[in-house]
Formats: sequence, C-alpha cells, structure tokens
Amino acid sequence: MAKEASFDIVSKADMNEVQNAVNMVAKEIEQRFDLKGTGSSIDLGKDGITLNAPDETKLRNILDVLHDKLTKRQVSLKCLDAGKVESSLGGKVRQQFGIRQGIDRDHARKIVDLIKGTKLKVQTQIQDDQVRVLGKSRDDLQAVIKALRGADFPLDLQYLNFRD
Repeated sequence: MAKEASFDIVSKADMNEVQNAVNMVAKEIEQRFDLKGTGSSIDLGKDGITLNAPDETKLRNILDVLHDKLTKRQVSLKCLDAGKVESSLGGKVRQQFGIRQGIDRDHARKIVDLIKGTKLKVQTQIQDDQVRVLGKSRDDLQAVIKALRGADFPLDLQYLNFRD
C-alpha cells in the first residue's frame, strides 16, 4: 500500500520582519523632510500597526513607506487588514492595521472548495488556522499547490511540511 503524502496550507506573517519594517519606517519618519517634526508616528502593538499623522496626505505617505519596507523584507501586503481612517483630537488622523495570522474558517472553506473543484484524489482537513492536504500521489499535491497559486485569495498562503 502506498504511503500518503501531505502538506499544510498556512497564512502567517513573519513578525520579526514586520517589527524590523516598522522600526525602519519610524526612523524614516524622523529623517524625511516632509514628515520630520509633524507629530507623525507608527507603532506596533498587540492589536497591529497604528499610524498617526496630522493629515491624510502625510498618513498616505507613511503608508507608502510602510508598504515599501514590508515588500523589501518579503512580507506580503495581504497580511495587513486595513481599518478605516479615524479623526482624532486636534485634527489629527489615525489608521489601524491588523496583522492576519492564520486562516479563518470562511477562507479555509473556500480553499477546501477550490481543492475539491480540481477533482484530484486528495483529502483536506481544516485544523484550527491551517488546512492540511493529504494524497497518495505527490503529483496531485503539487497540482493542488499550483491551483491555489493561480487563484486570487486575499490571504498570503504558504505551503509547509511537505511530507512523504
């Protein structure tokens, strides 16, 4: 009997790289001529990333710098969950960005439905914040990965623990 192969589908951001990117953005805010001395800031907390700026233009500038730094550190922008721009005291603006870690139930079901739609001989299991795919043929598993890469998911998917 052939042994089953498997892999896990996960969606996790490397928090060390996110921290490094936020630190680099904070340094750039202190040095950049259009942001220096404006009271603009960026913070990384338990809830995610918080941007503070005196107006929406400067907020967009900080966001552009953040996107640039995350991209250079190979952190997908799909891991950011943007909140709406809020006005705070003194006419300042603030925006929260959550950091997605794991696959929620709705997206996991969509992934499973897509895999079942390929008609490949594989089994799927939703396990907490990841999806496990099992199959007898490595070629089928690689075809599943190819199908998922071709689909447009709002999550950054990684494929881990490819086992024979």
